[in-house]
Amino acid sequence: MKAEYINPFIAAIVDVFAKMLGCSLKRGDPYLKDRAQPTYEISGIIGLSGKAIGTVVLSLEREVALQATSTLLNVRYKTIDADVIDSIGELTNMIAGSAKAQLEQFEMNMSLPNVISGKNHVIQFPSDATSICIPFDSPWGAVCLEVSLVEKHAAKGFPAKTGTPAASPLSNPQEVLA
Repeated sequence: MKAEYINPFIAAIVDVFAKMLGCSLKRGDPYLKDRAQPTYEISGIIGLSGKAIGTVVLSLEREVALQATSTLLNVRYKTIDADVIDSIGELTNMIAGSAKAQLEQFEMNMSLPNVISGKNHVIQFPSDATSICIPFDSPWGAVCLEVSLVEKHAAKGFPAKTGTPAASPLSNPQEVLA
């Protein structure tokens, strides 16, 4: 995955957390994800399709999810309930939508957000896709954005042939610029 594909997602999460939640994020070092389990207890998931296909996962520690929902709805939440699930789905939608707008050359559509909670839940990415995990620290706890995006050949719907496979891992995750 090219750095220019992942950077819109990084910019989007930082922007959404700052503007919608008043919460600053400090980015950690990106790495290639090598297992199906998300990093934290609650995950918002959105699929992308078009001239590129992929998945966006917003994985949050429980306390981050509760504080984000409390901030959005101006009510204190102590347990993960339907409001928390809806809030995490909406945050994931805002992040994916903002990034999608910056990647308009792929003419992507977004699925409705799904949210999974519970320890050790599993999210399966397409087998031909490499997932990049970008960890963040916040005053509320840890957040991880996982992105998998594979460019498709526009005419045939197959992965693009650009000298290296479209789904090849980012050779150096530190290439991410944002």
